[in-house]
Amino acid sequence: MLLGRYKVYKALIEDIFYDPEETEETTFPATDKDLLILTERFLAFEIPSKVFLQAIAIADYDGAAAFRYVDSYLNTLKNKNKRKHKKLLVLGASTRFDNN
Repeated sequence: MLLGRYKVYKALIEDIFYDPEETEETTFPATDKDLLILTERFLAFEIPSKVFLQAIAIADYDGAAAFRYVDSYLNTLKNKNKRKHKKLLVLGASTRFDNN
């Protein structure tokens, strides 16, 4: 009888302290196909080799994290280029007004 109560209390305690954010996700290394897709995502951009090698190193133990890393890096790169182009347009527009 005590063993039955222990199991119930243990289950209640585990349920109270269960935090889904603390549970570890199972990670899987990237497959060869995943590595090819990661490489193709980088092809349109000029990137440092250390960024590419970091993505491959991450993919070795967690394929999903490698894709998040690549997407994050490329989004940062795209945003940086957009800001650079906006500055060039503003500078070009201001010189036209100065000449008139």
